[in-house]
This record gives sequence, C-alpha cells and structure tokens, in this order.
Amino acid sequence: MINLSLKFKSRLLPVAALGVVLAVAAPLVAQTVDEPDNSGLDLPKDIAVFGSRDPNIRKATAIVNGTIITATDVDQRLALVLAANGGDQKVPEDEKERLRLQVLRNLIDETLEIQEAAAQKIEVPAAEVNQTMARVAANVRRNPTEFATFLKSQGSSADSLKRQIQGEIAWRRVLSRRVEPFVNVSEEEVRAIMARLTASKGATEYHIGEIFLSSTPEAMPSTQANAERIIEQIRKGGSFQAYARQFSEASTAAVGGDLGWVRGEQLPEQLAAAAAQMSNGMLSPPIAVPGGYSIIALIDKRQVLTADPRDAILALKQLTITFPAGSTQASAAPKVEAFANAVQTIQGCGKVAEVAKTVGADVVDNDQVKIRDLPPVLQEMMVELQIGQASRPFGSLTEGVRALVLCGRDDPQSSSDPSFEQIFSQVEEDRVNRRARRYLRDLRRDAVIEYR
Repeated sequence: MINLSLKFKSRLLPVAALGVVLAVAAPLVAQTVDEPDNSGLDLPKDIAVFGSRDPNIRKATAIVNGTIITATDVDQRLALVLAANGGDQKVPEDEKERLRLQVLRNLIDETLEIQEAAAQKIEVPAAEVNQTMARVAANVRRNPTEFATFLKSQGSSADSLKRQIQGEIAWRRVLSRRVEPFVNVSEEEVRAIMARLTASKGATEYHIGEIFLSSTPEAMPSTQANAERIIEQIRKGGSFQAYARQFSEASTAAVGGDLGWVRGEQLPEQLAAAAAQMSNGMLSPPIAVPGGYSIIALIDKRQVLTADPRDAILALKQLTITFPAGSTQASAAPKVEAFANAVQTIQGCGKVAEVAKTVGADVVDNDQVKIRDLPPVLQEMMVELQIGQASRPFGSLTEGVRALVLCGRDDPQSSSDPSFEQIFSQVEEDRVNRRARRYLRDLRRDAVIEYR
C-alpha cells in the first residue's frame, strides 16, 4: 500500500537555457537524421552542433521578466517537498537535484502567474493569504506561530508557503476573469451525461487522485521518465498529495490531486481503463494521455447509484490493552491470548465493561464511525460483523492491541443521482483546466527568462 493522503501549483516547464555559442572551429558533434522532420520547424537533415556545453552544469536560479528567483527561494520550496516526504534523509541526493530543478521550473510558472495577475490588476490581500495559511496550519494541528517554527526547522519558511498560496489564489482569479467567462457548457450536454449515468446504475465509480504532467510530443520520453521517478518516490513512502501539489499541472493540484468520485465515462478513456484494473490503494504507472502523462491513485471505489455497505455508520466500543516498554512477542503472548479469548465471549455491548475489567482493558465509545473511513483490513471485518459481536484483535505491542465491538449499524440508502449542478461543474472545470494550460503555455512562450 502507498501513502494516498489526499486532502497550486507546480508545473513542468519545458524551458532550457540553450545558449548555443557558434565557434569557428570544427563542430564537436555531427549527426545525420534519416527520419523526416515532423516538427514543423523545417530542420536540416545534417545537423551539426557547435560550441561546448557541459550537460552537468545546470542553472540554479532565474530572472523572470525582471523578477529574481533566488537560490534561497528554491531551497526553501524544496524543503517543503522534502518535509512532506518524510524529511531530507529519506530522499536520495540525485533525486534532490532533480527536485531542485523541478522546483525552479515551478517557481518560474508561479512567478508568471503572479505577474499576469498584476497585469490584470488582480490583487491578493495579505489578510487572505494569512487566513489560508492559518487553515493549512490547523490541518496539521498547529497554530500559525507553531507552524512557522516547524517550517523553519525543516529548512523552509512561512514566507515561501505564503508565496505559493498567493500564486494559487492569484491564478484562480486570473482564470475566473480571463478563462471561465468564455467556457460554455450547454444544458443538453449535461442532460445527456445524466441520462448515461442513470443508465449505468450498478457500474463502478472511483475516488481518484491524479498527477498530470504536460508534454510536447518530442518531450514525451523525458516526461515519462519524470513520472516514473515520482512514482518511485511515492512508493517509497512519499506523500501523493505533496507531489500532486508540487508537480501536477491539473487544476486539482491545489487539493493534492483529488478528483473526488468519478464514473468511468467521466474520465479520459486511458484513465478509465487503468482505474478498472486497479485495487484500492494502488498507484498506476505513467499513463499516456493527450498532452502528456497522468499518474493516478485509486483511493476507493463503489457502485454507481447503489447502496454500499461500507457507507454504513457504526456505533462501536473499542477495547485496548497496552504493554510495558520493551515487551517482547513472547512476554506479551499470554496477555494477548487472554484478551482474544475474552473478547470472543462478549454477547452484546452491555457486557463490554465487565469483560474489559477482567483483562485490564480500556474502553472507548464512538457511535459515528463510517466503515469506509476505517483501514481496509478492518473494513472487511466490520462489514461481516453482526451487532453484539467483537472483531478479532489487532494492533501492535507499541501502540496496543485492540478489538472493536459492534453496538449498532445504520445501513446506507441507495445513492441519489448526481445533480445537474455537480455534473455541470465537473464538465466546466475540465474545460477551464485545458484552457488554463494553454494560457500558461503562452505566458511561458512570451516570457524573458534569464538563468543564472
């Protein structure tokens, strides 16, 4: 299983500092191209490259239309990525260098977005940025001051994250003014989708996370290699959400790549086919789609417009036994065995306190637990459990061994049809997303970027 913690944005920018220097001397490299030129650039068949350029020398900073991106900017943003992936020590050095270059490209895009917002006289008040920052801090159970201290301890800063937040808000407002008014979704289109969804009752829908990397046809091999490196890092324990926020070029980057619940027909054909073959918690290989590659993570799946037993709300009592520090499997085994035997004698929640006392277990009540929110292995157990029964013991010596007793279950009703507004919003978002990528591409093309 991989880390699918899902819940703006970084983009690939295929810009290189070419700086080819013509020399009087004979060419260093000569290559004959036998294939026809399909680039539209009318390239010669006999290509000679002049001058010397060390491919190992990579530019660390840049000036974008007069705005300086410093090495400190890059380092602090890189630190955010590393912190989300378990810290500096968990990412190999070669991967850090690749991430550093990617972060620079991300900062270039972010700078272009902020500059475009300023050109459109769009302002993002500092108070709004601070409010968003406070929400981010609250998500990790810290106040803004504590969060700023944490970021500093990781080698980053609150200012770096605030700049990213500013860029996200500014770009969304640019799109709201310059793109969204020109995107049209007809009522007929939405009605047709609704009819197809109703007709597909019982089919599967998926909760998916996506990382989209754009690419030109010529750059597809390098983009695929980039996608494969991202997949490798996530499988080693990296945060899918963090990589989506930093590298995905889809509009869902701001929410960690979370697409929400979608049906197969709402996805590009290539993604739908991949999702149909995946199990919960799986990460796909790079999937070639129009305009680049996608990486998808299947968080969950269910049946369209059909009641799913995992949506049931449970009332539970949890019994927990703990062990002294340094306990071994052998020394703990008798206590675990006694606990397992005791919980299996429980006949209804009225007996829980009595049984817990005999084995020295603590009891916690919770009457609002959705089966779907439990770890997969527990979901399977709780679906089959009858009221009054206890689950098999689970846990560890360090965190305690537990058992769950089912005291009540509110079974779900059949899912309702998706609303007109939900489908309209999704179709509109997809079209805005495509136009946004073209908009940013044009900003890159017209930018004056000097690498230092």
